[in-house]
Amino acid sequence: MSPAAALRTVPSLAARYATTSAHSGKHKVVVIGAGAGGLAAANQIYNAFKSRGERLNDGDIAIIDPAQHHDYQPGWTIVGSGLADKADYRRPLASLIPAHFAHIPGSAAGVEPQSSRVVLADGTTVGYESLVVAAGLQINYDKVAGLTEALSDAQSKVATIYSYETADKTWHLIREFDGKGEAIFTQPFGPVKCAGAPQKIAYMADSYWKTTSNPLPSRSFITGMPTMFSVPHYSNALNAIRQEKGINGEFNTNLVSIDSAKRVAKFEVLAGENKGKRIEKEFGMLHVTPPMGPRDWIKKSPIADAAGWVDVHQGTLQHNKFENIFSLGDSSSLPTSKTAAAITAQTPILTNNLVSLLSTGKVGDAIYDGYTSCPLFTGRGELMLAEFKYGLERKETFGWLTDQSKPNRAFYHLTKDVFPRTYFSKMLKGEWYGPKGIFPPQFVPS
Repeated sequence: MSPAAALRTVPSLAARYATTSAHSGKHKVVVIGAGAGGLAAANQIYNAFKSRGERLNDGDIAIIDPAQHHDYQPGWTIVGSGLADKADYRRPLASLIPAHFAHIPGSAAGVEPQSSRVVLADGTTVGYESLVVAAGLQINYDKVAGLTEALSDAQSKVATIYSYETADKTWHLIREFDGKGEAIFTQPFGPVKCAGAPQKIAYMADSYWKTTSNPLPSRSFITGMPTMFSVPHYSNALNAIRQEKGINGEFNTNLVSIDSAKRVAKFEVLAGENKGKRIEKEFGMLHVTPPMGPRDWIKKSPIADAAGWVDVHQGTLQHNKFENIFSLGDSSSLPTSKTAAAITAQTPILTNNLVSLLSTGKVGDAIYDGYTSCPLFTGRGELMLAEFKYGLERKETFGWLTDQSKPNRAFYHLTKDVFPRTYFSKMLKGEWYGPKGIFPPQFVPS
């Protein structure tokens, strides 16, 4: 953004916030988070009221988020593979929030469901008739000793594609790797954003080295999970791909600490006869997927389940205790993979049910089946498109045409070239419905 544009944005934001503050004191809908889920939900909710002929005033929908920028996070794998500049996937957040929404640039610190208020970090409160929690998850770098220091050290051989700051460092390490020592790629035990990304970057690095390195460096994928992927059909195919590429695999093995100066990583075995054993490995480069989990403020709030996620019904996306609260995406308790594709399927469900509740007093009839998608780069020019729903059952868009467990070039270009454009031009505006494209699903009352 140019300095002149930035100056124009500041008073615009101030005016919108001032207008919001002078509003009734309670918004019709408050959305916590201006990520993929928050923006898509806010826009679809607004459009749904409009299609019903119900008038919304400016500021009736408010979005709480302190961020200056919005990132297309799935693109960080592409950046880490040397195929794009990270700035291509970043936009000023203000440019993505329509003028008829109130943007409250603060940080949520709690929810008071009994009084229908969100508490901000500065102690102020924001009232709502209905609340959508789309706050994302928390990356816990501190759960791996030495990781924060290693990532902040430009000279270290440690990087991750899970942050804007270090996605391009990942490509730098891959490109400059001299093959001395082992290239290690890790995945922690537990949920992470886009669970396929930890192995995707390993395959993309392998693909690059096979055109530039002779002999090939030693490569290992070390994961705290028991298998390559949660869905057996895709897991078996990915394990075969890993073996064919000559990448070593170690399972039920979690990264616990890093000594970046000595280039030593320490792991703990999580299962089997060696459970609890600590293993040290020297590395030439190390790509780390940090542990992740629910946000601290959500864990401490009354809207959380026992694990700390927003406790919602897996079908309706409505809170299990507080009927005027809904959640989607990474912050929710929905038992499916945390991906942008999942949000495209969740958003119309949440919108239908929330708008029905506000308009009729009864939650809608839309039910989410757990659909999600994980596009898995398996090398330059090839990608496996994993699509599934609850019960780890496949729900494939192109299954009638091809075996989606076999990587192909069409899926590669769809993910690399088409999806990023669609994300900004359609999805964030609430105009993209996953496999249905621009055609919204129709819900028939039960």
